[in-house]
Amino acid sequence: MTPHLNINKEDIANVVLMPGDPLRAKYIAETYLKDYKLINTVRNNLGYTGYYKDKKISVISSGMGIPSIGIYSYELFKKYDVDLIIRVGSCGSYVSNINVHDVIVVKESFTDSNYGVIRSNVDSKFIFPDLDITNKLYEISKNFKINSFLERIYTSDVFYKENDNFLDIVKNYNCVAVEMECFGLFFNAKSLNKKAAAILTVSDSFITGEKITSEEREEDFDNMIKIALESL
Repeated sequence: MTPHLNINKEDIANVVLMPGDPLRAKYIAETYLKDYKLINTVRNNLGYTGYYKDKKISVISSGMGIPSIGIYSYELFKKYDVDLIIRVGSCGSYVSNINVHDVIVVKESFTDSNYGVIRSNVDSKFIFPDLDITNKLYEISKNFKINSFLERIYTSDVFYKENDNFLDIVKNYNCVAVEMECFGLFFNAKSLNKKAAAILTVSDSFITGEKITSEEREEDFDNMIKIALESL
C-alpha cells in the first residue's frame, strides 16, 4: 500500500484505465466490467478491478492536473508493477476542424510545465506515449466509425487563464487541443520503462464556444471507453 492507494497488490491488474473523475471510474466498472470489486477508497479516489472479455482490468481515477496524475501513475507503475495505463479523458479543441464529440488519440504531448525538471531533472517539453498502443487506439477508433484524430495536444498546469494565448500554442507548437494530465502520465511511463497512452473526447471548443451537454457527455465518453477497452 501507498499513502494514496490502499490496494492489495494481488487485486490490481497490470493494465489500468484512468479517467480523471472517480465517479467515471465507478461508471466504467459498473457498466463494462464483470465481477468487479472496489479496490481503493483513499481520499474517495475510487478504484475497481474486474474483467472485460476475460481480461483483468483495473480502473482508477487520476484526479485533475499533472501533480495528481503524477502521484497515482507513479505509484501504480513503481509500487504495483502496472505495465500500462491508458488515460480516458476530455479536452478542449483549439482548431476549427476538430469539434465537440470528436475523439483525439494523443500522439504527443507538449507542456510548459516544469514537471520533468522537478521530477527527474529532465528539461523536456515534448513527450510521446507508447506508439504501438496509440496506433491501436487510433485504428480501433476508425473501425468504430467515430470522427477521430491522431494529434499533438497541449498539457497545461492552469485551467483558468486571465490571458489565454491558445492561438500562440497552436501556431508555435502545433497543438490542436488542451488538457491537464497527459504529459505527467507519459513522463512517468518513460522514466520508469512502462507504457502509457491517451484517448480524449472533445468536450468544448475554444473556436466556437460550443460545449457538450451532460447527456451528450455520457454517450460520447462511452464511445471513447469502448475504444480503450477494445484496444486491450
